[in-house]
Amino acid sequence: MARKFSIVGLAVTVALAATVATASAVGAVDAEGARKAPASTVDAHARQPKKHWVNTWTSMPQLTEPSNMPPAPFTQDNLVLADSTLRQTVHMSVGGRQMRLRFSNAFGGAALPITAVSVALPAGGRAGDSAIQPGTSRAVTFHGRPSAVVPVGSEIVSDPLDFELEPGSNLSVTMYLAEGQASDNITSHPGSRTTSYLRTGNHVGDEDLAGAASTAHWYFLSGVEVWSGTTTAAAVMLGDSLTDGRGSTTNMNNRWPDLLQERLRSHRDTAGTAVLNQAAGGNRVLNDGLGPNALSRVDRDVLAQSGVEWLLVFEGVNDIGTADASEAAQKQVADDLIAAYDQIVVRAHTQGIRVYGATLTPFGGNTAYDDPTGYREKARQTVNEWIRTSGRFDSVIDFDRVARDQQKPGQILAAYDDGDHLHLNPSGYQALADAVPSWLFRQEPLPRDFGFN
Repeated sequence: MARKFSIVGLAVTVALAATVATASAVGAVDAEGARKAPASTVDAHARQPKKHWVNTWTSMPQLTEPSNMPPAPFTQDNLVLADSTLRQTVHMSVGGRQMRLRFSNAFGGAALPITAVSVALPAGGRAGDSAIQPGTSRAVTFHGRPSAVVPVGSEIVSDPLDFELEPGSNLSVTMYLAEGQASDNITSHPGSRTTSYLRTGNHVGDEDLAGAASTAHWYFLSGVEVWSGTTTAAAVMLGDSLTDGRGSTTNMNNRWPDLLQERLRSHRDTAGTAVLNQAAGGNRVLNDGLGPNALSRVDRDVLAQSGVEWLLVFEGVNDIGTADASEAAQKQVADDLIAAYDQIVVRAHTQGIRVYGATLTPFGGNTAYDDPTGYREKARQTVNEWIRTSGRFDSVIDFDRVARDQQKPGQILAAYDDGDHLHLNPSGYQALADAVPSWLFRQEPLPRDFGFN
C-alpha cells in the first residue's frame, strides 16, 4: 500500500514539475491578471533558511515578597523605583544578530511605566558587573518610542534591535523609571543568583554605576529573544529551587540548566538548543507557594515562550514536603502529582512539544521535609516509579539515581549535598547536567500520532 502511494506521489510530482517549468518560462498570472514572479524566483526564495524568534533567556515572573523588594530608598509606601536606574545582567543560551526584550507586569498592583531602556555588553563579559563595555550601549524602543507602559497583569515586547549576542555570553539590561511603579506589588524573580544594581536618577547610558546599591534579584525583565534559523529551538526546564539554583554560586551561572547548556553548545547537533530556566524556589506543582503552581503557569512559562520544542519537568518535592506527614495525605499528594504530570504532558503535546520527566531527588535528613514515619519518602518513591515506568513521558532522566547515596538511597550523596540535605552544591548540579542525554535535544520529526493523548 505504501509503495503504491509512493508511485502515485511520484507521478503527481512529475506533473507539477512540468507545470512549474512552463510557468517559470513566461511568468505565471494570478486570478486578477497580474503577473507573478517566475517560479524559479519563488523556488529560490523558498530555499532560503527560514527564521523565527527563540527565547535565549527567561526568568519565571512572580509576586515579590516584602523581604525581596528593592532596598531603601528604592522602596517607599506604594511606590517602587521612582526616579531610579536598574542594571541587570542575564546569561544567554544561544546567540543571534537581532534581539528583543520582554518585560512582565504579571503581578504588579499598578501599571508599570518604563521611561528608557538600553542594552550593552557587561564589562569583561562578566555576570553581575555594574559596568558595561564602552561603545556597546544601544537604546531599546517600543513601537518606535523610547518608553512604554506595561498594563497590570500584562507583558510587553520591545522592537527588534540589531545587536549581536554570542552563545553563552552575558547581557546588561539597564532601565530607568522616572515615575516608578505606584504599588507595593511588583513582579520579580528573587532567585537570580546574579547581582543587580540600583541608582537614583537617569543613568541608562552610563558606563559604570559606581556607588550604586546592589541586590541579588531580577525585576520586571522576563525574557530575551533572538532572531534565528529553524535549527535553533528552545527547551524549557520547569522546576523549583533545585532548578532555580539554590546552592549554586552567585554570578557564576552554574545551576544545572546552565551547565547542561554548556555541554549542548559543545556538540554540533545540539548547539542551537536554548535552555530556558522556568523555575522558582518553593514552587509547587499542585498549589501556589512561592509563585503560582506549575499547572497554572504552563501556558505562560512554557507554551507562550518562543521557539519551544522540548519541556523537562523536574518538580514535585515541595508538594510532598509540605503535605501532612500522614499515610492518607501522602497517598493523595502522590496520586495528584501523577495526574498533574499527565495533564502537563497532554497540554504540551497539543503544541507539538516533547516532554521529558525527571525523577525527584532525595530529602532524607532535611529538617522540614523528612519525617520519621517515612510516608513522604514512600510518596516520593511512588511518584518516581510512575515517572520511570508509566511510559507517559517521551523520555525519563533519573536524577534520583544520580544524586542519591547508594548506601542510603533516601539521602543525597554527601559530596553533592549543599548542607540542608535537600539542595545540591555545584558538583551535584554538574552531575545532574551530565546525566541529561544530549540526543534528547536533536531536532527530529514528530511521530504521526503525536499529541493524540
